[in-house]
Amino acid sequence: MITIAVVVLHLIFSSLLVLFILMHRGAGGGLSDLFGGGMGGAQGSAVVERNLDRLTVASGTGFLLTNLILVARI
Repeated sequence: MITIAVVVLHLIFSSLLVLFILMHRGAGGGLSDLFGGGMGGAQGSAVVERNLDRLTVASGTGFLLTNLILVARI
């Protein structure tokens, strides 16, 4: 039962990680402009990118932890 819950969490974290990575600003602007990155000037863009970095790190950490739990259970 606990394995199913960890697998579901793992799938959620992996989906969020892919989404957040795709939203990062690349050479062409990125998808973060959709959420105010290109409209608020330099300060608004920096805040959006900083929050996006935090969300990416948090989802990556959750992905790592659930991955380690799943590996340990096998």
